[in-house]
Amino acid sequence: MKSLIEINISKQFSREPAGRFPTDGPFCGEIFRKEFLIPALAQGERVVVILDGTEGYGSSFLDESFGGLVRNEGFNSEELHRRITIVSQEDESLSEEVWDYVDTAKPRAK
Repeated sequence: MKSLIEINISKQFSREPAGRFPTDGPFCGEIFRKEFLIPALAQGERVVVILDGTEGYGSSFLDESFGGLVRNEGFNSEELHRRITIVSQEDESLSEEVWDYVDTAKPRAK
């Protein structure tokens, strides 16, 4: 198991991430969560997500990507705070926005 995995959204996923679900387009939050975040969390103890280099982020993309880890994938906010580092030098408020989505997400009833 690698101890640290880095995900650069603009280089590895899309410079134009948008939307919540696949019906919103191929670079939506659900696809990013399932194809990048979940595998990275399964492979590494710590994950660094670099948000710089994109055209921007809609709230639906960020909420589905990161809040969806709590709502849909069985993670809790404490574990995610411990294991994920959000990096954005272009817009430092993005990190706070991501953590707001994580902290307010509620697990879906099964």
